[in-house]
Amino acid sequence: MSTATLGFSPHSGWVAVVAVGGSPAAPEVLVRARIEMADPSLPGSRQPYHALEDLPLAEAERRLRRYESTAMSMARAGLVSIVDDLRSRGHAVAAVGILESSGRKGRSLEAILASHALIHTADGDHFREALAQAGAHCGVSVHRVNARDLVEKATAALRLSERDIQTRVRELGRPLGPPWTADQKSAAMLAWSLLISR
Repeated sequence: MSTATLGFSPHSGWVAVVAVGGSPAAPEVLVRARIEMADPSLPGSRQPYHALEDLPLAEAERRLRRYESTAMSMARAGLVSIVDDLRSRGHAVAAVGILESSGRKGRSLEAILASHALIHTADGDHFREALAQAGAHCGVSVHRVNARDLVEKATAALRLSERDIQTRVRELGRPLGPPWTADQKSAAMLAWSLLISR
């Protein structure tokens, strides 16, 4: 089996996923997908910490557990489907990368709910953690990379200039046709930089 790596560019309630395979010198996109992690039938699941903001702490904790369970279940199902599809096509997933936020993180639920800035960061981290657990469930190596450090890490790993990497990443999406959005390009860059370390 050949090796594949995945890059995740998370948003509130969903994630852009790009799987890259082939050789690091001649990578190809194997999958361009979106995994939903918020259940539309569960109010507040797209921005869970915002939904908890005005609740008593005990109720907030109870609801958060439900939001976490839903996000993890959906992330796991989505990733298992992609991993199984790749495996059926002869590609073994070796690693997943998750783009991290640079926002300040709260130490406790109480502290998070007391700060609107921390709530925004916690909403994003909620889905990143679900993705990390899904990766662990699938038995693949999980790497977290701060989004603002992505280009620097990619240039170091791939030994190419930023301009060359950006050009190559744009070209990776050409065979797929549109859309090839900024988050998909970032996910592809992350997956490609992980591929070289395999």
